[in-house]
Amino acid sequence: MADLPGPDAPIRRLRHPGRWLSGIAVILLLAVIGRAFAVGQIQWPVVGEFLTAGVIITGFGWTLLISACALVLGVALGFGFGIMRHSQNPILRFAAWLYVWIFRGTPVLLQLLIWFNIALVFPRLYIPGLVDERMVDVVTPFVAAVLGLGVNEGSYLTEVVRGGIGSVDHGQKEAAHTLGMTPGQTMRRIILPQTLRLILPVLGNSAIGMLKFSSLAATIAMGEMLNAAQRIYFINGAVIELLFVCAAWYLAGTTVLSIGQYYLERYFGRDAAAATGGWRWFKGWARRPAVEGEA
Repeated sequence: MADLPGPDAPIRRLRHPGRWLSGIAVILLLAVIGRAFAVGQIQWPVVGEFLTAGVIITGFGWTLLISACALVLGVALGFGFGIMRHSQNPILRFAAWLYVWIFRGTPVLLQLLIWFNIALVFPRLYIPGLVDERMVDVVTPFVAAVLGLGVNEGSYLTEVVRGGIGSVDHGQKEAAHTLGMTPGQTMRRIILPQTLRLILPVLGNSAIGMLKFSSLAATIAMGEMLNAAQRIYFINGAVIELLFVCAAWYLAGTTVLSIGQYYLERYFGRDAAAATGGWRWFKGWARRPAVEGEA
C-alpha cells in the first residue's frame, strides 16, 4: 500500500486549463462584438440624443401602462379560470379548458389583430340601459392591446394557477371542511394564499414578459415606445440608433422588475409559514377554545 502524504506535505492546487481557455475565448468573443459595435455604422450621438426625447419617454409611459393593465387582466383571468378548472361543475371546467385551448393555441399577434378588427364582427356594443356605442369607438388601439395581451396571458396563468392549487396538500382542504368551512372559504383562506406564494416567481416572469410583449402593440398603431421610434426613423433614417434607444429602455424596465421580483420572492420565501396567512388563520381556528353550542 502506498504511503499517504504526511501533514507537512506541500499542497498542490489542481490545474484547470479548460477554465482558462473557455474564459479567454469568451473574452475574445466579447471584444470582437464590442469592436463591431464601436466601429460600425452606428451614430452613437443620435442614440444619446433620442434616449431622453419626449416622444420616446411618452411612448415608454404608454408601454408601462399597457403592460400593467394587461398583466392585471391576465392575473384576474388566470385566477378565475384556474379556480374554474378545479370546479365540481363540469360546464365550468369545460369553459375554462376551452378558454385555454383557444387563447393559448393561437399566436398573440393574431389575437391582437382580431381584437383590433373586432368591429367587423360586432359593429356595436349594446347593453340595454347601459351602453350603446360603436365598437370601433370602444375598442381603441389601447383597449385592443390590453385585451389581446391580457387575455392571452390569462390563458397561460390559468394553467399555472391550476397547478398551484393542485400542489396544496389535500389534507388541509379536508381539515378545513371538517371544521365547517365552506369550499369558498377554504379556497379563499387556505388554498389561494399558499398558491400565490408558489406561483410568485411565475408572476414575476409574466410581468417581465408582458413588458416585452407590449411592443407587439406597434402593429395595431398603438403609440407605445416602439411605434414612436418607428415614426422617427421613417423620417430621419436612423433605424438602428432608434432601435438601440428602445432596447435601452426595455432593459431598464426589465431590470427594475427583476429586482422587484427578487425582493418579493425573498420576502415570501423567508418563512413559508409567515407567507401563508390563510394557513396561520386555519391553525388559530383549530387551537381556539370551543364555544358554547359547538359540537
